[in-house]
Amino acid sequence: MTQWERLQQLDTVYSQRASDLYNGDEFPMEVRHYLAHWIEGQDWERASRDSSQAAFLFQVLLENLDNQFSRFAQEKDSFLLQRNFRRYKQNFQKYQEEPFTLAAIINWFLVKEKEILNDAELAQQVQTLQVQSAAVELESQRQMEKRLKDLKIKVEVMEHKIRCLEEQQDEFDFKFQTHKMDSCTEEEKNKQRQGLQKMLNALDKCRKDFLSDISAMLDATECLSSVLIDEELVDWKRRQQKSCIGAPDDTSLEQLEKWFTQIIECMFQLQKFLQKLDELVGKMSYENDPIPERKPHLNKRVDTLLTNLIKSSFVVETQPSMPQGRGPLVLRTNVQFSVKVRFLYKVPELNHVLKVSVSVDNAASQVKGFRRFNVLGTSSKALNMAESTNGGMVADFRHLTLKDQKVGGGGKGINDLSLSVTEELHKINFQTQFEYQGLSVFLETSSLPVVVISNSSQQQSAWASVLWFNMLSSDPKNVKFFESPLPASWAQFGEMLSWQFLSSGKRGLDSDQLETLAIKLFGKQQSYDQCKIPWAKFSKENLPDTNFTLWVWLDGILTLVKSYLSDLWSDGSLMGFVSKGKERFLLKKKQNGTFLLRFSESIKDGGITFSWVQYSNDGNPSVQTVKPFTSTDLKQIALPEIICTFRIMVAENVPVNPLCYLYPNIPKDQAFGKYYTEKTGEENPYMKYIKTKLVFVSKDCPTIDPFWLNAVLENDGENTAPDSFPQPDPHISPLCLENDVDIFKEEISADTDVNLTLREFLNSQNLLNSLDSSTPEDIFNGFGLSYPNMPLTP
Repeated sequence: MTQWERLQQLDTVYSQRASDLYNGDEFPMEVRHYLAHWIEGQDWERASRDSSQAAFLFQVLLENLDNQFSRFAQEKDSFLLQRNFRRYKQNFQKYQEEPFTLAAIINWFLVKEKEILNDAELAQQVQTLQVQSAAVELESQRQMEKRLKDLKIKVEVMEHKIRCLEEQQDEFDFKFQTHKMDSCTEEEKNKQRQGLQKMLNALDKCRKDFLSDISAMLDATECLSSVLIDEELVDWKRRQQKSCIGAPDDTSLEQLEKWFTQIIECMFQLQKFLQKLDELVGKMSYENDPIPERKPHLNKRVDTLLTNLIKSSFVVETQPSMPQGRGPLVLRTNVQFSVKVRFLYKVPELNHVLKVSVSVDNAASQVKGFRRFNVLGTSSKALNMAESTNGGMVADFRHLTLKDQKVGGGGKGINDLSLSVTEELHKINFQTQFEYQGLSVFLETSSLPVVVISNSSQQQSAWASVLWFNMLSSDPKNVKFFESPLPASWAQFGEMLSWQFLSSGKRGLDSDQLETLAIKLFGKQQSYDQCKIPWAKFSKENLPDTNFTLWVWLDGILTLVKSYLSDLWSDGSLMGFVSKGKERFLLKKKQNGTFLLRFSESIKDGGITFSWVQYSNDGNPSVQTVKPFTSTDLKQIALPEIICTFRIMVAENVPVNPLCYLYPNIPKDQAFGKYYTEKTGEENPYMKYIKTKLVFVSKDCPTIDPFWLNAVLENDGENTAPDSFPQPDPHISPLCLENDVDIFKEEISADTDVNLTLREFLNSQNLLNSLDSSTPEDIFNGFGLSYPNMPLTP
């Protein structure tokens, strides 16, 4: 089956993508359809680099179009197709002089088709895995729902049984009282006694059966509550822990709330049944009555189960976080934070009844040297249903603040564990007293450990601690975790790091990017399963030949992605993590002008650079790389604009953009065109008469200063200059090439002096008249640019 035939069998979403791919006129869909077998049998990638191969395929393509035209001519209903193929051949004639361009276009379409097929296949695999995973989860939920339904049915049956038991006892009591007052013969009394004894035996059996039923129900409920508390709730807490560091896990509580509410309601029903037995015993008891003997033990079991369920149902729904913080669980003194607790036993009678109080650090206060804090703000709130979007019982603390508690002579003191401030772990604690239907339970829960900082410069280190703890620790009470922090396996570390990029740029790390990082950390290995990363290597020890740690480097990149590169990272335009050696290996196999974008390995606060391949006259490829762009650069001009307007100066002082195809072979404007933000005069009120384009220019000289070219004047028929110009942005820091740039050859006159031409253009009398009395220096200064005082000869 051909690739084209596979495309036609895809689901609607992906078949529509294929259809959209051929919306333009570059490569008609009808040509692709009727010549599918021949097109897929050719090496178009090679032809895009080999002129002779491209010329050969171009001629064969034209012959195939002629042949197809002849077939249509013999068919009665193919007039339109015949006409279209004549037009297609005429359109393709424009590539007569540059057949390799057409080869590159066809190759690009084939690659895009493969991407669509791969995406469809991946989606199918993901869907299969999701279906399997969902099937397992669904089966688990079905089992839980079924067991809860069985429990509720048993409770209803027992409610009927205890009514029958009460009626049976009333009947026996009535006959027994009648027997005592009856003045019948002794023989008749003996018969009555025998009947009463049978009734008493039956009543005794019913009481024993009822008590046994309660005991069996408690056995089932203990198993059910164990699954609910030790599995489902623990799983939810782990999902919440991972979601705090970026994992895309479901942390909703509605299902757990439903289950907790149902099982607790059943337990309160059992408690009522046992209280009813007390009433029955109060009315009538007898020798060897099973209720006084067995009921206390059953009462204790019910109370224990209820207490355990109710204690477990008090949870922190939303972990502490600051509105402008780096992430949850990093708090700053004297800065407000919010946190929300939830009670999973949802009962309207308790709305606005249970008062929750908040405190900090009951456990950490036992560690010498740990700082202590006071909680300021509204530190007590009632659980209520009004603050929840789904009617849950919540207390939402929105305006809490931590303040340092002065200890002794002041200062932090000496920490017994020799931990830094950002390795101290503290907890926010919540308490309330549950009082309902005669049961009193003290409830307490705690947040995940938080890191408390005093200034914003500590956020980076604090977030590293949060990542490491929640990646590795399953014990939220272990505030001494960093006394001896566990190392992370590569699988754990890679997954956590991928979550960070997913949070910052809506896309995680792929296998190639992860392998690049693994090689950087451990060297080339057959398998990284046994490789481990210690805490010190992650956050304390500098990377080789640098003055910053692994985390500082990664965090700088994450910040750059989140602030300036999110869309490009999300759509896959950035290769991101790729070694310089692999970069050269990849590019040297591609056509001239192919480039890729990767993160800098030498910039502390994050940098992005691009490298491209160019071929010398003898056909040898070389790879060039620009000095990385940092946040300072990207604040002023977006990366797509830099790529669009980037120029290098060739020998004849002609600016040339060497960037043509985003790796592997996507035309530059197709990859980045949707991000270009160039405005027309009508859209920009400050540039109604003059339109400029900022162009990066570099030269094959390591000390050349950049300048802005292509100030294109647009005459609207009025000799008027704008009244004012906008406040200019600061200059972008100079750019230079890391490697020597080979001179690009361009077919222009050797006598042309571009610098002189530009100077003459700017000093033109007509130009100056059209701009009133403005000088060339005024024009450049108006845009915040330095007038290019360059020599008039190259």
